[in-house]
Amino acid sequence: MKPKSFRLKAVLFDFDGTLTMPGALDFPGIKKAIGCPLDQPLLEFIASLPTAFERERAHRMLDEFEAQAAIRSVPNEGAEDLIRTLKAIGLKISIISRNSRCSILRSLENFENISASDFDVILSREESVAPKPSPDSVFLAAQKSNAEVWQTLMVGDYFIDVEAGNRAGAWTALLKNKDKQIPDDLQSDFTISNLAELVGIVRLGLPLKAGKLPNDILDIFLKILPRDDPSVVLFPGVGEDVAVVDGSATDLIVLKSDPITFVTESMGRYAVAVNANDIATCGATPRWLLTTLLFPLHVTPWEIRGVMTELAGVARECGIALVGGHTEITDAVTRPVVTGMVVGTVSSSRFIDKKKMKPGDLLLFTKSAALEGTAIIAREFPDRLAESGMTQEEIRRCRNLISGISILKEAAIASGFKGVHAMHDVTEGGVATALAELSTAGGHRLRIEADKIPVFPETEKICRVLGLDPLGLIGSGSLLIACSPVDFEKLIKGMEEARVSVSCIGEVLDAGLGVEAVSGGIRMAWPCFERDELTRLYK
Repeated sequence: MKPKSFRLKAVLFDFDGTLTMPGALDFPGIKKAIGCPLDQPLLEFIASLPTAFERERAHRMLDEFEAQAAIRSVPNEGAEDLIRTLKAIGLKISIISRNSRCSILRSLENFENISASDFDVILSREESVAPKPSPDSVFLAAQKSNAEVWQTLMVGDYFIDVEAGNRAGAWTALLKNKDKQIPDDLQSDFTISNLAELVGIVRLGLPLKAGKLPNDILDIFLKILPRDDPSVVLFPGVGEDVAVVDGSATDLIVLKSDPITFVTESMGRYAVAVNANDIATCGATPRWLLTTLLFPLHVTPWEIRGVMTELAGVARECGIALVGGHTEITDAVTRPVVTGMVVGTVSSSRFIDKKKMKPGDLLLFTKSAALEGTAIIAREFPDRLAESGMTQEEIRRCRNLISGISILKEAAIASGFKGVHAMHDVTEGGVATALAELSTAGGHRLRIEADKIPVFPETEKICRVLGLDPLGLIGSGSLLIACSPVDFEKLIKGMEEARVSVSCIGEVLDAGLGVEAVSGGIRMAWPCFERDELTRLYK
């Protein structure tokens, strides 16, 4: 029996009709020629023939039919791309077929981009184990792949493929071909209409790297959540910083939670800032803070007191009341983890919804890219920076950038302009990810002039010596603003008067998704970071 956890090491494929286009083998015609009733499986019928002569004759006929079909056989749509993708991931790949090995190898010669050598295991009917729907071939393929059977996924287009996988305890995926009759009571773990869909399924069984859950996977999971509470104004979504519920006739309640996992120093400041920042992006005022503090074994009360004191002090600076939470010492963590939850309020008339951004809005960016990441690296890896040639004065300046990770000031200024249609703060994945999220949440394409995104010299130096990209480095302290051209100049002036540096880096385009970027007038591919650049330093 397979466990509930879906973890893959190997993918096992049926061959005919799965990796090849269905129809090369005319099973009704073959059965008629051999004398097998249409409602009986062919190999089992041949095995039941009373004499060795009859069995050998039937096998020779079947071999000839398969040989001719192998010549006509062509790859199924997406099969070659799928195999290459799975190999690149590092999964073991097997073929489990009731066909002869000779016909399988001949069919693979018709593939242009893969060959028999791309498969770790090929099991045909010549094996000593019973063929599908017996589970024996699945057990054997798992063994040869150095995987437990529950770490394998059996993929096929016929009920015997799914039955073999189920009986073995493997995960199963049914490829629905139009010409195959499938029993109504057949139960597979997954059902696909084409091979390309299998990539998304396989990803669900692969270990994730450190960092935020990739947005494309998050989007799938969020769509499963119920959305039937009429009091919810803003449901969760990629690029949405907060949840918003209707609190009264005039006010909306805005909620946000976020953990601090990258740092061990100044956790209280980070916990307050990153949560309050998100509250402010919709025009709300952050008001109340709750925290969950998890400490490793052997922590002292004095150390816990230090975190609590910092939380309360930073919250007071931001006009936020620390009103509760939970503190625990547990072997579930090896270093302190602080999770903050901030609650704020905003009048319904002043609520800023990203979906209201409009074509022609100008995109503003405050401060500098990777501000938070620069401060974290200087605090967590000072020796590494010194060894790379940075001076102690440079490292000190980078450490002090922590004082700028709040965007409450600029968000409050921007919220005062009716022409501000959307705001989004930069966090994990840097400004590159933040712009992609803003596009998703706002439902519009964005045009960005990448060379206009400011980067502090210290940040450039850190990224250069450590081999990081500042566009993908965590950047709390920077705010993205979509503003109407009508209010653009006034907003710029307001920021300058408040001594907040701001740059115009692009504009909002028509409805759609994605970021179009240019650098020096030349189009460039917008970078995508599945995980923050900072995580590369924690290997």
